[in-house]
Amino acid sequence: MIPIRPAELSDIPAITRIYAHAVKHGTASFELDPPDEAEITRRYTSLCDGGFPFVVGEINGEVAGYAYAGPYRARRAYRFTVEDSIYIDPEMQRRGLGRVLLERLLIDAEARGFRQMIAVIGDSVNTSSIALHAALGFRMVGTFEAVGFKFGRWLDSVLMQKPLGDGASTPPA
Repeated sequence: MIPIRPAELSDIPAITRIYAHAVKHGTASFELDPPDEAEITRRYTSLCDGGFPFVVGEINGEVAGYAYAGPYRARRAYRFTVEDSIYIDPEMQRRGLGRVLLERLLIDAEARGFRQMIAVIGDSVNTSSIALHAALGFRMVGTFEAVGFKFGRWLDSVLMQKPLGDGASTPPA
């Protein structure tokens, strides 16, 4: 059992470190330069102030990964749709943390009244993220081919979607 809890300001250094590694070495994020703690704090505060869920998972008492749901798009009509982000410390991968983080994120987002969750998965070769989302009920929507350029190569964005709660079957409350 991996403990999952709401993120706190005191988690920012660990979140910044985990994300910096993903930016520098991976293609899940299309950022090229890792943001500093001040920028991560700004992003965290903006999400929390906006009512979006942000959680961390701990292994051996240390933050080993985090996940959050943020706005899918800024225009008001998208207000019931969120996009998920999940990042795991490279030393803590392949332990089931991504799954429990995403499971909790789905519960928290639904409880806050969101109706759709979108996964924008960086790089179509990121098969573990695609498989994780599929295992938790996301369906493949499509792939934007060669929309990012990082590490000297073109990257795809894979789009997956999962309805939350009543999804689109009823108007939002």
